[in-house]
Amino acid sequence: MRSFDVSALCEPPFVSRRHVATDRVAAESLEWARRHGLVEVGPSTSRLHRAGAAELAGRACPQASVTRLRLLTDLFSWLFVMDDVCDDDGLGSAPATLAPTVAALLDVLDRHGGSPGTGVAAGATAVADPGGPVADGLPGAAFAIAGQLVDEDLIAGTGRDAPAGALGTALADLCRRVLDQRRPTLLLRLVSQLREYLLALLWEAANREHRRVPGVAEYRQMRRHTGGVRPSLTLTDLAYGGLPHSARRVDPALVALDDLAVDLVCWCNDLFSYRKERDAAADPHNLVTVLAAQHGRGEAAAFQLAAGWFNDGLAGYLVREATLVAHAGPAVTPYLAARRAWLRATYDWSMRADRYAGPADVPDGTQPPHRLEG
Repeated sequence: MRSFDVSALCEPPFVSRRHVATDRVAAESLEWARRHGLVEVGPSTSRLHRAGAAELAGRACPQASVTRLRLLTDLFSWLFVMDDVCDDDGLGSAPATLAPTVAALLDVLDRHGGSPGTGVAAGATAVADPGGPVADGLPGAAFAIAGQLVDEDLIAGTGRDAPAGALGTALADLCRRVLDQRRPTLLLRLVSQLREYLLALLWEAANREHRRVPGVAEYRQMRRHTGGVRPSLTLTDLAYGGLPHSARRVDPALVALDDLAVDLVCWCNDLFSYRKERDAAADPHNLVTVLAAQHGRGEAAAFQLAAGWFNDGLAGYLVREATLVAHAGPAVTPYLAARRAWLRATYDWSMRADRYAGPADVPDGTQPPHRLEG
């Protein structure tokens, strides 16, 4: 087996920082996952701990409030568990296997995100409950939205024995805590992105079932959804406290930059995880694998080609960002700061993540990822 050297990647030229509360939040988020039944004492807890959800969040949001850092970390924990049960535990082996879980989770999202009859209207204005400020975890915490209450009753049917199981109870908790932030528009955006993520998992399951390697253009588009980056960026924007006006968010230049940032995060992930994923049976969902199939390259050459995609994309990102800043000014500063932090955080986290570590005895000189010290 040839060596795959991640030093072929250009290092994002942004400041590397880490939230001072990262270790504390790591312990709290692991306990949150246990409390909601996402993991149990034993291998599943160890696997989630090795994923380093707080490490990634703490680097993406180094100056966020602890409450919002926790929220982002818990989303990462949920995404990591969902990915693991699909990729490693067989839930995502075929659409028919995965569909009941996806349907139940979509029901959770519909209840919190504005489907008819659930009490949350798209575009509704949130006002504080006259009974007092909304606080995460308090009984009866609610918003008055379009004259209706969204409260604990909304999550009826999402207990651990319901079809969505622990994944549903944890997802409902995340949605409720975002609602507690008094940002209903942001909640609807998050729900929409998580819905796209879940539906894209069915696409992955179909590819696994049929041992199908998607084309490059198809993979690039679908990877933007399967990676879970967009909902993560939404909660990162919340942590940074500054979203561009809605008119600015549909600016083609900003949309293109956002798509490229998502691509870069996903491609970086693919390159660092390739050594682990290449041995997974019938799983073609990696940029290296897709490029090798489409271009008829060996895996070492395909890895270098994928690294070139990342490096060229990063260079293009810097050019696009500079152009956007020149035209949009300070209105987009927090938005761009969040994406810069994400690109740097993904690179640093991937360098040290045990999540991507392969077997201890790697044959034929394959090298593990380089690691940061400290």
